Amino acid sequence: MMGWFLSLAAGAVTGVLSAFGIGGGSLLLIYLTAFAALDQHQAQGINLLYFLPAAAAALPSHAKNGLLDRKVILPAVLAGLAGAGLTAWLSNGLDTGLLRKLFGLFLLYIGLTQLLRKDKPEAGEGKTGTGA
Repeated sequence: MMGWFLSLAAGAVTGVLSAFGIGGGSLLLIYLTAFAALDQHQAQGINLLYFLPAAAAALPSHAKNGLLDRKVILPAVLAGLAGAGLTAWLSNGLDTGLLRKLFGLFLLYIGLTQLLRKDKPEAGEGKTGTGA
């Protein structure tokens, strides 16, 4: 019973993060492999299935708020489909331990780039004060 509740909580939390577009699927993979003790291949499959309804639920809100660049959508979707299909096929031939290490390196890289990046002020932002 506790495992079911923990899975439900992990799905809810990662769903909220996915709706914000901040990597809920990556966190779900960590939960599935580290806490639910699933094989990396199983976790990837579940993550892909999980992403479809999560993305479909968030998409109308993003469209309503004008957050979709229509010039970029078709090329990005087509490249994403091709890349996902090819990589899914390739990953099935890789050792689970290697997949876990590659995923860990990917997360480490993303984490470090986020920690070390210097954000540039957006338009309209700047130094506060009168500055005369």
